[in-house]
Amino acid sequence: MSASFVFMLAAFFGLAAIGMPIAYAMFVAAIGYLFVTGKDVGLFSEQILNNLVDSFVLLAVPLFILAANLMNAGGVSERMLLFCQALVGRFRGGLAHVNVVASIIFAGMSGSAIADAAGVGKLLTEMMVKTKRYTPGFAAAISAASSTIGPIIPPSIPMVLYALVSDTSVGYLFLGGIIPGLIMAAALMGAIAWVARKRDFPRDDTVPIRELPRATVQAFPALMLPVILLYGIYGGAATPTEAASLAALYALLLAGLVYRSLTIKEGFRLFAESARSTTVVALIIAGAFIFNYIVASENIPQLVAGWMRGVDVHPLVFLLLVNLLFLALGCLFDATTMLLVLVPLFLPAAREMGIDLVHFGVVIVVNIMLGLVTPPYGVLLFVMNGLTGIPLRDIIREMWLFLFILLAALLLMILVPETVLWLPRQFGYTG
Repeated sequence: MSASFVFMLAAFFGLAAIGMPIAYAMFVAAIGYLFVTGKDVGLFSEQILNNLVDSFVLLAVPLFILAANLMNAGGVSERMLLFCQALVGRFRGGLAHVNVVASIIFAGMSGSAIADAAGVGKLLTEMMVKTKRYTPGFAAAISAASSTIGPIIPPSIPMVLYALVSDTSVGYLFLGGIIPGLIMAAALMGAIAWVARKRDFPRDDTVPIRELPRATVQAFPALMLPVILLYGIYGGAATPTEAASLAALYALLLAGLVYRSLTIKEGFRLFAESARSTTVVALIIAGAFIFNYIVASENIPQLVAGWMRGVDVHPLVFLLLVNLLFLALGCLFDATTMLLVLVPLFLPAAREMGIDLVHFGVVIVVNIMLGLVTPPYGVLLFVMNGLTGIPLRDIIREMWLFLFILLAALLLMILVPETVLWLPRQFGYTG
C-alpha cells in the first residue's frame, strides 16, 4: 500500500466528513491520486466510460427506480394496504403487522429501503399515530425496521450492484434473498406480537374477513408484478435488465390504464424524479469505477487475500469479522458506496476461502440494510424523522428491540448458509 493510496483515502474520508457528497469526494480523491502518482488524468474518464459501456446490468437500476415510483404514486398503495389490513389487521397490534406485510409486498416492487420508508412507511406511521394506540416512536421504528426488507426480497437494487462487482448471477442473488427476507419479516412480527402483549395493545379497527376476496381482487394486478418479474428471469424469457424494463412498463400501464390514477402531468413528474434519483446513484457508481481501478492497481485485494491466508482465518470467522466491520460502517456510509467500493476488497479473500459468493452477497446486503437502522446515524432513522417529525430520540429508543431481532436473523443466515442457498439450488444453482 503506497503513500499515495493512503493520501487518497485520507482525502476521501476527510472530504466526506466535512459534508461533501460522497460521489464528489470520490472524484476529488481519485484525481488527487492520479496527480500525485504522475498518471494520466485521462484515466479518470476512460475507466468510468469503459466500465459503463461494459455494464449492461446497470440499466436495471434506473428501471427499477422508475417502476417503484410509478407503483408508489399510481394508486397502488391504498389497494395494497386494504389487502394487508384484511389479511393481518385483526391481530393485536394489527397496524404494526400490516406495516411488515406491506413491506414484504412492496419489496417486490421497489427494491429500495428508502423508497419503501418514504412511501408506504410514512403512510402507515401516520395511520398508527392517528389511532393513538401506538406511541409515535414505535410507529416510526417499525416502519424503518420493516423497510429494510425491501432490498432483500427481489427485485433488489443493492443486489444488482453486488452482481456488478462480483460477477455473480443477478437471478440467483434474487432467489437467495427471498427466504432471508421472509425470515426478517417473521422475526419482526414475532417482536411486534411480544410488544403487543406486554403493552396490552388493543385490537385495531379491522377490515371484515368477508372483504378479503374483494381486497384481493383489487390488489391482484399489483401483486402480479413480482411474479412477472421473477418468472421472466427464471423462466428464461428475459435477462434481469429486460425484466426490469418489463416491470417499469407494467407499472406504467397498471397506474395509467388499469387503476387510472396517473395523469400525464404526474407521469412527467415521476419520470423526472426517477432521473434525479438515478443520477445520484450513477455518480457514486462512476466514482466507484475509478476507485476500484486504483485499488486494483495497488493490489489491495490480493494483499487482503494474502493476509487472510497468512493468518489462517476460518471462513466462518472471516464472515463474522466482515459483518462486524460492515455493521460499523453501515451507519456512516450509504449502501451504494459500501457495495461498490468496500465489498470488492473482500471478494478475493472470500473466493480463496471457498465462501459461496451468492451467500456472501445476500448476507452483506442484509448487513448493509441493518446499518440503515443502526443508531445513532442510520439513514432510515433520519428519513422517518424528516418525513414524520417524530423526535429522533423516540425512534431510537424503540428501534433497539427491532435491531437486535434483525441481527439475530442475520446471524442465522451466516451460520446456516442453506437459508440463502436452498432456493437457488432448487433452480439449478451449483455454486
